Amino acid sequence: MAEVKTDIEIARGASKKPIQEIGAKIGIPYEHLLPYGHDKAKVSAEFIKSVRNNKDG
Repeated sequence: MAEVKTDIEIARGASKKPIQEIGAKIGIPYEHLLPYGHDKAKVSAEFIKSVRNNKDG
């Protein structure tokens, strides 16, 4: 049976990417990201309003 890793083991083993790279990949322009460190950000309310009527998924 395979060993089950804990959440912290998974998190520590992950290779993080810059949040701007992730945002660009999913269509969030840099100017709509407010970074908190290198791997977290808030998305502007203006951007959220602009995609509000988009289809989910």
